[in-house]
Amino acid sequence: MTRKLLLLNFVLLVAVGAAAWRLREDWLAARAREQALLHRRVAPPPLPPVTLTKPAEPVLAASYADIAQKMLFAKDRNPNVVVDVKPVPVKPMPPLPLLYGVMHLPDGATAIMSEKSGGRHRGVRPGEKVGEFTLLDVSLDDITLEWDGKQMVKKIDDLIDRAGPQQPAADANTPRATPAAAQSTAQLSPQPQGKPEPGKEMNDRMRACQAGDTSPAGTVSGGFRKLVTATPFGSQCRWEPM
Repeated sequence: MTRKLLLLNFVLLVAVGAAAWRLREDWLAARAREQALLHRRVAPPPLPPVTLTKPAEPVLAASYADIAQKMLFAKDRNPNVVVDVKPVPVKPMPPLPLLYGVMHLPDGATAIMSEKSGGRHRGVRPGEKVGEFTLLDVSLDDITLEWDGKQMVKKIDDLIDRAGPQQPAADANTPRATPAAAQSTAQLSPQPQGKPEPGKEMNDRMRACQAGDTSPAGTVSGGFRKLVTATPFGSQCRWEPM
């Protein structure tokens, strides 16, 4: 039994040695081929003959005109763009406000105006609105108004309401009073006396005088002082806060 094991070990040892020798021979052969390949001189191929060509022409912007005129993203493939411009409707200007008088006071000018004929007139100062118009300035002869961002200068005479208050038409069946009867009626009916106090509100600061108020200028009532100013249109009466 021992001799068989020894013989088997000897055979295995010989096989291992033969395998090692074979691997070394293969390695040496591969090394030799590698060295031969690395040290082999390769002759370069001959260069092709050089042929001179025509130089390229410079790029010009005009050469792209045809592309710009036939753009793929344009519906009509036309560079001429047609813009459909609709006319802007013009807003008509309303009638100008009417003027009844101008008061030049120490604290500024005030214009007595109304939006339309027969309407309620009130005192308007520069910066305030009367209808759709804004009063900008009041001078001795002119009035500056603004409408829709446009300024206009008008003469005072052009804005005065010359029609005046509308009087009711007399009935044909109503008998007319004779001058004597009218005088006697006036003597029998005394004129009503207005209270010496402020009347209706004209604006945020001023109050109107009551009809028949005969109190003198400078009268004080309810925290207001009566002022009377002579104008080309007659005396203007008002009450202002003290």
